[in-house]
Amino acid sequence: MIDFSLTDEQKALQELARDFAQNEIAPVAPELDRTGAYPYDLLNQAHKLGLLNLTIEDAYGGGGLGWLEACIVGEELAAACAGVTTAANANELALTPLHLAASEEQKEKFIAPIARDGGLAAFCVTEPGAGSDVVAMRTRAVKSGDEYVLNGTKHFITNGAVAHLLTVFAVTDPEKKHRGMSLFAVPADTPGITRTHMGEKMGHRASDTAEIVFQDARVPAANLIGKEGDGFKVAMETFDRTRIGIGAAGVGVARAALEASLKFVKERQQFGQPVANFQGLQFMLADMSIKIETARLAIYYAAWLTDHKLPYAYASAIAKAYGSDVAMEVTTDAVQLHGGYGYMADYKVEKYMRDAKLLQIYEGTNQIQRVIIARALLKD
Repeated sequence: MIDFSLTDEQKALQELARDFAQNEIAPVAPELDRTGAYPYDLLNQAHKLGLLNLTIEDAYGGGGLGWLEACIVGEELAAACAGVTTAANANELALTPLHLAASEEQKEKFIAPIARDGGLAAFCVTEPGAGSDVVAMRTRAVKSGDEYVLNGTKHFITNGAVAHLLTVFAVTDPEKKHRGMSLFAVPADTPGITRTHMGEKMGHRASDTAEIVFQDARVPAANLIGKEGDGFKVAMETFDRTRIGIGAAGVGVARAALEASLKFVKERQQFGQPVANFQGLQFMLADMSIKIETARLAIYYAAWLTDHKLPYAYASAIAKAYGSDVAMEVTTDAVQLHGGYGYMADYKVEKYMRDAKLLQIYEGTNQIQRVIIARALLKD
């Protein structure tokens, strides 16, 4: 039987996230966007409220909840500021590979200090020459006694310059291509690691984006997560889960843009009446709402499949692509509905539009999502 209602616990979590987002994040979002300051205080508050690391086992300090709950929270946070949401979600992205593949001893050693104690983590896959093409990775990990020696460069790493722990994907056997990729848990203060903030961005300015260079960085062999060659599989399984949250963030940004537009068109007067009276604009508002509502359903469905351990990769690709495309479309329409005012920084919709763009790019571009969807359709 299909049930579209949230449980009392999920409603309480949603209300908690909404109150925090609107009362704590939203008031400072414009300043964070202007300065690019990292939201340490907000993330500390979110951690204390139990709004970070939601899908990580409670035994290691996480929320012990499902991806549906994570999406509910993610939508609320993104409606206040997508940049802060990206900074928060980076922990989930970085810890999920460890959640999937680490031993119990490794989980206690690497996950607990982040999830339990409020630390920060970063997921290190992307490189200057390896974005969508993960197999083009050049970072090497060479076994030397009871250590691995890491050399290479990671690019566009969220939380890269502020993280305490790095989950690093590196090539241990180049001859095996994607089957030669492995995963390591690397303390960020390991000698031989240099981290550099990459500079100003179009949007998501409250999140840190860094370049990380590994130069003869020595990592204990005990920090290998799983077996050599498991890295690619773990990375793909991670993305299949976490990209649902990108769709949820898209719904949050789009919802905020629609709410701002509704307020504006009711107040803006032209030709002696509120512009909300004009049918052409009403149709735009209706289409914005249709997209948001259908995107949320697609995201909840993908999260439900994941939580029930049913095949979810196809649904998660749809959720990510559609949710982020909706964010871009709705925020563009929101700017249009505001007219010249929408182009001014005093009105929030121009920030929503800038923030929406990245959602179509990171954690697998929407073109890559369409490749995944098409392959699923064409598979025998």
